[in-house]
Amino acid sequence: MISNRTKAATVAALITMPCVTLADEMAEQMVQDALPVMYHTCASVIEEADGDETYVLAVVEKMTALSIYNRQINIEDHASTEAEKATLRTAFLAALSQGCSEDKNALLGGVVDSAVKSTLGL
Repeated sequence: MISNRTKAATVAALITMPCVTLADEMAEQMVQDALPVMYHTCASVIEEADGDETYVLAVVEKMTALSIYNRQINIEDHASTEAEKATLRTAFLAALSQGCSEDKNALLGGVVDSAVKSTLGL
């Protein structure tokens, strides 16, 4: 006969499993989205974009999402209002620009991760 503890643990596992699976699927999708552009340096993304700012923003967005996920950051812990989020965006863009101006051949993913880290004070 199955004990009540075993039943409770089984029910808890069944309830949380879809959330874990969904989180794993989301993480896997982020990785799959970012992998094709991880070769970029600060200079190569600008060169490849050939004036298309939306391309540069899409690449940076993918890398930023992956950095935030890998560091298990909840942005709401750092900024809850739109004004606070705008301040974070401005600080992030300044850190990203500084990192790329220091080394145009630096891998963009590393510069993005450093910008995330410094912007959030990690």
